[in-house]
Amino acid sequence: MWYGNLFEELKSLQDSERAVSMAAYMRNQFPFLGIAATPRKLVAKSYFRIALQEHIIDFDFVEKCFQQQEREYQQLAVDYLLSIQNLLTPEDLNRIKKYIVTKSWWDTVDGLDGVVGNMTLRYPELKKVMVEWSQTDNIWLRRVAIDHQLLFKNKTDTLLLAEIITNNFGTKEFFINKAIGWSLRDYSKTNPQWVKDFIQKHSSQMAPLSIREGSKYL
Repeated sequence: MWYGNLFEELKSLQDSERAVSMAAYMRNQFPFLGIAATPRKLVAKSYFRIALQEHIIDFDFVEKCFQQQEREYQQLAVDYLLSIQNLLTPEDLNRIKKYIVTKSWWDTVDGLDGVVGNMTLRYPELKKVMVEWSQTDNIWLRRVAIDHQLLFKNKTDTLLLAEIITNNFGTKEFFINKAIGWSLRDYSKTNPQWVKDFIQKHSSQMAPLSIREGSKYL
């Protein structure tokens, strides 16, 4: 078993005082062990290296992480998926979808955002799935669809970005309107004129939060 004593090593870093503040920061959605991101990733690094060397995609490990109560285990699962993301194929997207909609909150969803983005870059046929996700009732799938092209820079598919964003106009959902703003703000670093023109064209349909976030670097 490639991950050996990883769970035990992680739990040995437990800090009950920090756990209280971490849970509060996440609006008490989940209990925490009280382990910050840096030590969590440091403990897992050598284990993930073994998984990469062996070309392992171990969804049983991810399942075990998501079955645990404390939030660090789900974050650990996302760290793992990010570390082996280049091994994933289109057939794995439904599994990733499952983890997006399981114990959903912005910390894991935004991490899986990167996994999905990597997959769509390598397999452009998945773009049509992003359009489908942008129209679902689940806000977290919609958030991933909106933001999956973050950091794509010149590889950004602007037609896809525009379609997905416009599919999400008219909502008061904070996590959606924030995601729209982030996607535009990120792309404005590469093509500010496109973002400026998009906001001007759709300003009457966009939430103030989206405009404010999207215009930050213009």
